[in-house]
Order: sequence, then structure tokens, then C-alpha cells
Amino acid sequence: MTQAPVAAAAPGPTKVGTSQILSIAREQVLERGVGLNQEQTLEVLRLGDDRLEELLALAHEVRMKWCGPEVEVEGIISLKTGGCPEDCHFCSQSGLFQSPVRAAWLDIPSLVEAAKQTAKTGATEFCIVAAVRGPDERLMAQVAAGVEAIRNEVDIQVACSLGMLTQEQVDQLAAMGVHRYNHNLETSRSYFPNVVTTHTWEERWDTLRMVREAGMEVCCGGILGMGETLEQRAEFAANLAELEPDEVPLNFLNPRPGTPFGDLEVLPASDALRAVAAFRLALPRTMLRFAGGREITLGDLGAKQGILGGINAVIVGNYLTTLGRPAEQDLDLLGELKMPIKALNETL
Repeated sequence: MTQAPVAAAAPGPTKVGTSQILSIAREQVLERGVGLNQEQTLEVLRLGDDRLEELLALAHEVRMKWCGPEVEVEGIISLKTGGCPEDCHFCSQSGLFQSPVRAAWLDIPSLVEAAKQTAKTGATEFCIVAAVRGPDERLMAQVAAGVEAIRNEVDIQVACSLGMLTQEQVDQLAAMGVHRYNHNLETSRSYFPNVVTTHTWEERWDTLRMVREAGMEVCCGGILGMGETLEQRAEFAANLAELEPDEVPLNFLNPRPGTPFGDLEVLPASDALRAVAAFRLALPRTMLRFAGGREITLGDLGAKQGILGGINAVIVGNYLTTLGRPAEQDLDLLGELKMPIKALNETL
């Protein structure tokens, strides 16, 4: 998959130094809707804290112009937790690490109830997640039963995140009515071997290609603060721009005990906010979602700054193995900021 071509008459991205990058971004991204390239994104990530407020304000302008004021709200639930055979170094669900998470399955009535509770928050998306390399027949059968039960009882869009897929499984999910599939690239192509060794970045990319070709929306993001350099963070934004996903969830590492990344420092809030704005400028039309780790990284004030700095979607409630903010807090914040929640009938 490649980026959509820019009209021939439009000038391309401009090379620029750090001192000029915001002026260039205003003309290139805000006025023309052309995302920053990798080199330009790196210059944004190198901006000092004294430029952060200006950067966030520009990112917010870009979000409002190219995406509008609405915020999409999503809830997630783990159908199959723990016992994963992969060695993703950030993940406490890996069966290869000494973490407190143990394998467990969720039954269908509990799945439907979770979807109902998610819908009550005003969310339009409910994502079924499983900790696996890829789904086996049992898991696909559970997902099919769960999707059918949810669609019969809850007015909400169903998404899935089940690891790497075969073409047959992609086709099955599309036939079930799954409208969006999440499969994160996690980090840049060059840094990925430092994060996962049991499968490749290219294997993940292949799943995303098949999902797009099957007509499902593509949700693909990653985790910041896993030891990557600023250069690799900019590379990751460029990787995502090439993929052109419908949604990019931005997670921040929440170091989990027993994992190889369990002793890493939490990303400084200013770095996290700079990254949020940089990804918005690289992906001006993409849904950019606050996901895991924002609570420990940014806190309440940072959440507000992020939503006013390029974010236009949030996961509410808890994550897969960590606690999130109460949904009411996020919904109250959106009300305070006068950011309307995206209505379900506008997503169908």
C-alpha cells in the first residue's frame, strides 16, 4: 500500500530546519493537507519545550480543519487473556514472561454485557481483543458467536484485534460484519526486532494489507517510549503514513512487571505531547486515538492538552491488563471542551 498521490499542481513537502518547521507545517499541512514527511516529523520531535504550546495549537488547528470537532469513543474487551506464545517485550500477556497475568476466556453473555455497558457511554465502537499470535478455529468460532450476539442486542459497531490473519480468516471476519480490524505495527520497522523476535514487522504488514483489500477499516498504531530514538519515532510516523490507516491508536509504554521492558522509564509528558502533535501533522486526516498508558504518562492535564493538540478519538474505561480513567471522566472532559461525541448513525 502506498500513499495516495498528491495532485500534480500541489508543491511537495519542503525540507526545513527546526527553527522553521512550524511555519512550514502551517502552510503545508494546515493549508494544503499534505502530511509531514519523515525528515520534517523528526524536526518537530526535536522542538524544545518552549515551542510545545505553539506546536499543540497548530496540531489542534489541523485536526479541526481536516477531521472536524467530533471525537470517536471506543471500549475494548479481552475475549482471550494471557498465555500468548509471542514475546512482545512490552506485554504482560506473553506466556514467555514471569508476569501476573494468567490465561482466561470470556463467555459470550459477559461479552454482550460489556458491549452494552460500552454503548451506554455513547461509544460507537466495541473492540473484541484476544492475546494470540493469530486465531485458531476455536477462537474464530467464539468471535463469530460473540459478534452475532452483540449485533442482535446492542446498537454498536464491532471491531476485532486477533493478531495475524490468513486470507481465509480475513474473509470470515468481513463476512461476519466486523467493520474495523486492529493490528498494531507497534513501532518503526527498524526498531521492531528490539521489541519482538517471534514474528516480523512484515508479517504484521501483510495482515493489514489483506484487511484493507477485504474492505474492512484498518486500525494500526503502536506504543511510544519503548526505547526508540526520535529518528525511529519519526520513521514510525512515516510507516503509518504509507499504510494510510483509518485509525491510529497511540499508546505510551506503561512498564509491566515481569516483562523485558518492565524497568524502562515512563515517557516524559512533554515528549508524549510532542509526539501526539507530530503524528497529527504527519497524518492530518487520520483518526488519532488516545489509548493505553496515557493516564500514567500524561495525567488529567495532559489528557486535556492532547485532545487540544491533535487527538480526536479515545478509548474509555479499562484496557486489557491495566486500569484506565473512568469513562465518566473522559466524557465530562469532552463536554467541557465542547467536543461532540461521534454519533453511531454517522459511522454506519
